[in-house]
Amino acid sequence: MGLDSAGNAEDMVLDPQRIPTREKVILVGLYLSKYDSLGLNKLGFETFLEAFNVFGYAMGSRPASIKNYRDEFDPMYPNRRNGWHKRPIRDYCLKVFEEYKDLDLESFSSLVKSFVGYGENVWSGIQAEEELFESDSYFARLTTGLAAEQYFESVQPSIPEFKDYVVENTTRLGCGYDFRLRTETYKDFLAVEVKGLKERLGSLSLTPKEHEVATALRDRFFLFVVKNFQESPFHEIFRNPLSGGLRFTKNERVVVQVS
Repeated sequence: MGLDSAGNAEDMVLDPQRIPTREKVILVGLYLSKYDSLGLNKLGFETFLEAFNVFGYAMGSRPASIKNYRDEFDPMYPNRRNGWHKRPIRDYCLKVFEEYKDLDLESFSSLVKSFVGYGENVWSGIQAEEELFESDSYFARLTTGLAAEQYFESVQPSIPEFKDYVVENTTRLGCGYDFRLRTETYKDFLAVEVKGLKERLGSLSLTPKEHEVATALRDRFFLFVVKNFQESPFHEIFRNPLSGGLRFTKNERVVVQVS
């Protein structure tokens, strides 16, 4: 659904499911071209490569596709990049450009955030108080986690530890891990919790539920960490992560609610 005569994008933001998948990828490229470094900051990313990687994996697309669409629109805007300036813009990209070119920064940012399931009105209710003042960086962390989950699903068949298993996505079931892996003949299952890091090194955390399940399942619990989204993502696998390879420190938070 496009803009009305007043340039109102409300319907698009509220119902991103009406926008085809390829058009969403095109729109992310258009957004990054139009708003450049300002758009990066608004999404909480430091570099374009990080944005390409995170959005690409999170949307089930290729990071290179988002870069190519950004380059497609670069000749339409005054920036330091030339883009695909030696040929006319493709017709289907021009159609998207004409339909969405007048979106302001706030509306366009909300639209592209909605493509990965982020709604500020929803997430503001569960963010920690200090995170409400840095919602843009919070979006980047949230989307990096989603990108890591999509990365796992894409590479799982090629990983020796997991290739003979059928994968069930349990991210929304609240069971303390993101994926349950089973075989037809093996009654027990493997649990995989996926984490994403923007850099090669960094810290990660387990929720009390995740820690409890990891303690109970021991060798059947895997921590799958996808690193380096800011350059080129790769993964590292920790089986029974509480047994020694990683060191966890208990961190307690007290929340005072006044009514």
